[in-house]
Amino acid sequence: MRILGLDFGSNTTGVAISDPFKIIASGLLTIQRKDPANIKPTLNQLMEICIEYQVEKIILGLPKNMNNTEGARVEQTKLFKQKLENKLKLPVQLWDERLSTVAAENMLISADVSRGKRKQIIDKVAAVIILQNYLDAQK
Repeated sequence: MRILGLDFGSNTTGVAISDPFKIIASGLLTIQRKDPANIKPTLNQLMEICIEYQVEKIILGLPKNMNNTEGARVEQTKLFKQKLENKLKLPVQLWDERLSTVAAENMLISADVSRGKRKQIIDKVAAVIILQNYLDAQK
């Protein structure tokens, strides 16, 4: 059984998966949405991933503001959480994702990844950071 990590954005969702021992997070993919308001295809794709990898739990990044307040993105993320739970019938835990995208960007820059390539994989890398932070906190 594995844990899925998600970085939910307005147009994309970064997806990461744990190893079976729940020690290491790895990036899977970035799901693109043509219509930001239609998350049904995203939910369907996540369901397929959960079945394929035998996911037991989902960690969903919660985009709080740096001063710990909750903005519009938090409300959208909480709504997405409810839809995930209803569709996938799996527990979904919110996890503070502050600075995960900044950390992902810095990591990719230090690895000399081009700007165009960074844009394509930043959400997947952010999902890895969110999930790895969760896994590390469980030790």
